[in-house]
Amino acid sequence: MSTPFGALKQVDAGLLSVGYAEVGSADGPAVLLLHGWPYDIHSFAEVTPVLAAAGYRVIVPFIRGYGTTRFLSADTVRNGQQAAVATDVTALMDALGIQAAILAGFDWGARSADVVAALWPDRCKALVSVSGYLIGSQAANAAPLPPQAELAWWYQFYFATDRGRAGYEKYRRDFSKLIWQLASPKWAFDDATFARTAAAFDNPDHVAIVIHNYRWRLGAAGEPQYDDLERRLAGAPVISVPAITLEGDANGAPHADATAYAGKFTGKYEHRVIGGGVGHNLPQEAPQAFAQAVIDVDHF
Repeated sequence: MSTPFGALKQVDAGLLSVGYAEVGSADGPAVLLLHGWPYDIHSFAEVTPVLAAAGYRVIVPFIRGYGTTRFLSADTVRNGQQAAVATDVTALMDALGIQAAILAGFDWGARSADVVAALWPDRCKALVSVSGYLIGSQAANAAPLPPQAELAWWYQFYFATDRGRAGYEKYRRDFSKLIWQLASPKWAFDDATFARTAAAFDNPDHVAIVIHNYRWRLGAAGEPQYDDLERRLAGAPVISVPAITLEGDANGAPHADATAYAGKFTGKYEHRVIGGGVGHNLPQEAPQAFAQAVIDVDHF
């Protein structure tokens, strides 16, 4: 597979064979860049060379259900709950011999980075999280929101139906392009940019992972091996590692104001708003600002 990162690598890690890009110095400080839905590793295509030039070992994995990442067993539950997706991060670090890394991400990737930072701070040297503190729980998600806020989560309700699953299966590219447009209303991406990422959605487990992720948020069953982790996460644990949170000034996706989560970061902390019409896919829309946040948080 031809990518801006060069040849991709593959490694068995936990439940997965993970496809990932690796760029930069093998001896440099490790940085893991984590994407979300409906995006892929190309969100970091312009971030990665900046960090590599600064001396970092940059790892950019396809999360479960995307790109070349595959489950090792056909019998493994195609689980998208937050604890499962976050555990994939530490499994990958173990497989690559990385004890601690700077974790940086957005959307699902920011949530996984937050989870690792909260539960296993010894594995997270520092954190960059777009839209801040994204750790949630089924109990918290059960609380109704004001109508305008519920409207912003329309796709979550759609995915809760059989029609929604079938619709995403059939129209995953059209659906994802619509999400890009809604989440980043001022980002003038072209068809080639979208198509490069959309290829990652052809993964055989993609639909199952996406649908379960959103159904789990609304109360669908997870797996019992993650119950203890989810109990801990339901308590909204603080994040004590050095952290920078980022927000685009034109993020059209559901997100909280920074004042709602600033207190969850108890270590050295800074929040930055990135201007210029930057939407939800912040690392791709503002790569220099994202890369600079990674470099800066490393020196907190």
